[in-house]
Amino acid sequence: MTDREVMEFDVVIVGGGPAGLSTACRIMQRAKAEEKEISVCLVEKGSEIGAHILSGAVVDKKALAELFPDWEAMGAPLHTAVNLDELYWLNSESGSKQLNNWMIPKTLQNDGNYIISLGNLSRWLAEQAEELGVEVFPGFSAAHLAYDEEGNVEGVITGDMGLTEEGSQKDGFMPGMLLKAKYTIFSEGCRGHLGKELIARFELDKNKAPQHYGLGIKELWDVPESESKPGTVIHTAGWPLDKEAGGGGFLYHLENNQVVVGLIVDLNYKNPHLSPYDEFQRYKHHPLISQHLKGAKRVSYGARAIAKGGWSSLPKMSFPGGLIIGCDAGTLNPAKIKGTHTAMKSGMLAAETVFDALQIKTPPAELAHFDEVLRNSWLGEELEQARNFVPVMHKFGTFWGGAYNWLDQNLFSGHLPFTFNDMKPDYACMESAETHKAPEYKKPDGLLSFDKLSSVFLSNTNHEEDQPCHLQLKDANIPIQSNLVKFNEPAQRYCPAGVYEVVRSEGGSIFQINSQNCIHCKTCDIKDPAQNITWVTPEGSGGPNYPNM
Repeated sequence: MTDREVMEFDVVIVGGGPAGLSTACRIMQRAKAEEKEISVCLVEKGSEIGAHILSGAVVDKKALAELFPDWEAMGAPLHTAVNLDELYWLNSESGSKQLNNWMIPKTLQNDGNYIISLGNLSRWLAEQAEELGVEVFPGFSAAHLAYDEEGNVEGVITGDMGLTEEGSQKDGFMPGMLLKAKYTIFSEGCRGHLGKELIARFELDKNKAPQHYGLGIKELWDVPESESKPGTVIHTAGWPLDKEAGGGGFLYHLENNQVVVGLIVDLNYKNPHLSPYDEFQRYKHHPLISQHLKGAKRVSYGARAIAKGGWSSLPKMSFPGGLIIGCDAGTLNPAKIKGTHTAMKSGMLAAETVFDALQIKTPPAELAHFDEVLRNSWLGEELEQARNFVPVMHKFGTFWGGAYNWLDQNLFSGHLPFTFNDMKPDYACMESAETHKAPEYKKPDGLLSFDKLSSVFLSNTNHEEDQPCHLQLKDANIPIQSNLVKFNEPAQRYCPAGVYEVVRSEGGSIFQINSQNCIHCKTCDIKDPAQNITWVTPEGSGGPNYPNM
């Protein structure tokens, strides 16, 4: 047993993204309006708010306008309104066809939206939260759940600082703190490791479709002023993924002569030889994309898993002691390819629910009515209308699934009387290596395409080397004895940061984990076909440090 400092609050929020920060701001807005004393603490594992935040990002300002109606006058970092919105079908490595506006599902149209850095929006939201009285603690990872004697969640324990790889204490060891709360809100982002534990412990996903995921890979480029077209939004489908995987690409022109380019690869793909990272490198060579990167310089790189199962995969969001919200639960609207406004709304609804409960003399252990609150909001309506988007794409493929979604969204506003479900988890879709051909990936040219290690360097990723490995194997034998034999160990390829290697020698093969490279995308936790890898939080502040991403 370790003696830990205990700090008590009314509310503890885990995660400094849009959902958690919106929760914090709304609670304190209510507290100030009604002259109530409420203590709120928010912990964030990144070195600063925004350090681990990664998104495209084209955002719908709907939720922000509800949270801060005068957001523009307050200086919220939404500077670039969409003024050109195009969707292309890429039919080969050089061919493309632009889709007419009438052919595009209305959920994918971006009139009135903004191209932003979600990390910068999170930083701005943190400033508002602190001004409202929230205690914001970046650099502190919530490592463990804390339970009371009745099995209710009573808070979290932050990670110990100063442990060696073997788990012994270094000089200057600092045990984590126990942060106790009447209610704990989990908003860790997609595949949060505590959210995953909560869902399993309280069976929050019982009778739900399994969550489905995509891997989003993104780069930020500085372009010559002559090539900058702020407000331009380009989305693509088809090549390079074709029939190998679902997903699509994007390219957005920001302010300050910057362009973001990225590829989303659905993680239900079958071919174990496929490398999402290398597919992205191919993508940038397509003439439609490369023309926007003439004379440009790549300045940042990152990757993050995306929870995209939608309505049918949304778990029960309440449990004894708190709520799970935002992308931790899976509130992204896949029909819009947007999750910021939905995450923020889930946080605002959580805040209202928690605030009201705290006014009761004996607050209930579980806020069981929260799911009904969410269902009755515009968030619930939006997610229900988009319920078929992902399962239809999985069932019929990008082209015919897209045709169904056009019909459903444009003519029936998501009210067709059918509900499709995909009950097969993404990891279970992997098929044996011998039944699939390995794609031929060209050597990076150093101009548009790059190797993984140079990319990881641009993510500013850093971990204390001598610390317990945060990528844990349930069985150390599975990678070589099972995954290598059946699937040519796909971790070597699905990881976009070069964390996993199979090192071969005369004495045999060794599965090597380069945990210092980890950019916290969570793909390994999701896609490993044996479900043998568990991602847990490393020592606080470890991981990427994304600028303007």
